[in-house]
Amino acid sequence: MSSDNNNNNSPRSGIIDAPAADINSLGTNLSFKVDDIDQPFDELLLREYLLDNPDFFNRYPELLLAMRVPHHERGAVSLVERRQQMLSQRVAQLEEEITSLMNIATRNEAIFEFNTQLCFDLLACEDLGQLRQVLAGSLKAEFGFSHVRLITVHDVDSELANIWRNRIRDDYYFGRITQLEAKRLFGGEVGSVALTRLSMSHSQVIFGIASTDPAHFRPEMDSLLFSQIRRMLDHMLPKL
Repeated sequence: MSSDNNNNNSPRSGIIDAPAADINSLGTNLSFKVDDIDQPFDELLLREYLLDNPDFFNRYPELLLAMRVPHHERGAVSLVERRQQMLSQRVAQLEEEITSLMNIATRNEAIFEFNTQLCFDLLACEDLGQLRQVLAGSLKAEFGFSHVRLITVHDVDSELANIWRNRIRDDYYFGRITQLEAKRLFGGEVGSVALTRLSMSHSQVIFGIASTDPAHFRPEMDSLLFSQIRRMLDHMLPKL
C-alpha cells in the first residue's frame, strides 16, 4: 500500500479534514489512535497552537460561526459574538475605573485646596485660642468631624500619659478607642479617631480628631493630610 493511502487513512487526517459545518460533532473529547491505543486530545496543545497562530481564524473564518460557546442567557453564541460581548464588558469596566479615578482626583484636589487655605488661616492666628477655633471650625465644616482637639498631656494625668505612650506609639493612630479613652480625650463616646503626637519641643500635646462614623478612620488609611496639619501645628504652637 502506498504512503499516500496511509496518510489518508490516518486518524489525525480525519480530524483536520473534518468540514467546518461538522465541527460541533467533534465535541470536546476528541481522541485519536496511536499504536491502537486511544489517547485524549491535548487541549493545552490546541491552546498553544492558537496563541502561536493568531491568524488561524483568518484562514478558516467559517469556524468563527460554526463553533458555539455556552452563554448563560442566550444558550450558545458564536466566537465572534462572544468576543464582542467580552470587549463590551471590558470597555464598561474601564469606564467605571476611569470614573472612579476622576472622582478620586477631584476629591484630592479639593483636599489640597482646603489644606492650603487652612495653612494660611493658621498662619494668621495671633494666639492659641484663635488657632484652636480656626482648626476645629475648618475641619468640622469640611469633613463633618464631631471633635477636633489639642490636648496637653501632664505627667500627673495617668490616663492621658498612657494614651501618649501606648496608644500613639507610632506617632499616628487611626481607628477605634475604648470608652474610657474617648471620654478622657473628647468628653464622650465617639465612633473612630485620628491621633498624633506633636513635637515635644513645646510640651506633650495630642492632636486628636473624632468622627461619629466607626469606619471613618481605619489603621490602613493614608496619613498625608493629617501629617501636613501636624507639621503646621508644630511650626505654629511655639510662637503662640
